[in-house]
Amino acid sequence: TTQRDDLVEAKKTLMKTIEEIEGSASEKFMDAFEKVRENFQLVFRQFFNPEDNCNLILSDPENPLDSTVEIIAKPKGKRPSTINQLSGGEKSLTAISLIFSLYLLKPAPFCVLDEVDAPLDDTNTDKFNKVIRSFADRSQFIIVTHKKGTAAASDVLFGVTMVNNISKVVPADMSVVGGQITTKDGEQLQVAES
Repeated sequence: TTQRDDLVEAKKTLMKTIEEIEGSASEKFMDAFEKVRENFQLVFRQFFNPEDNCNLILSDPENPLDSTVEIIAKPKGKRPSTINQLSGGEKSLTAISLIFSLYLLKPAPFCVLDEVDAPLDDTNTDKFNKVIRSFADRSQFIIVTHKKGTAAASDVLFGVTMVNNISKVVPADMSVVGGQITTKDGEQLQVAES
């Protein structure tokens, strides 16, 4: 009977500890979720229009740790019921908005983005570059891209070229002085007017 009472008491203590941990985890999750939601709305409106609507909604707010997150994005002139009804570029900008909303929760010293701008047209690529530039005071961004607009907006460019079946990295400082770009090797490249 004594051993059984010990087990019952241990179970009660364990259940109380689990409740405390879940309560603390739920509270921290909801705090982070609300901040991410606010950031998502802020960044989304930078990509689209200030009056556009977006939101993150929990499927079960009473049980946030087991809840799914629904992404709502309604650019001007569209009223999609799901994110799947948006165009490819709109989906990409919405996804990038969500990535940056998570990033803003706790900015890292550097951030690597691999071709996130690939599906964007020139206008949206310009918006993407402006948002990156606005975050550049908090973090250093390393962006893998094939987009000319993103490459032109960068401070330092590393090109990869193939010479005699050997890859070669060619760094260049993109701060243009007097119509010239200086590579890291000191080579002067003339900038063509466009």
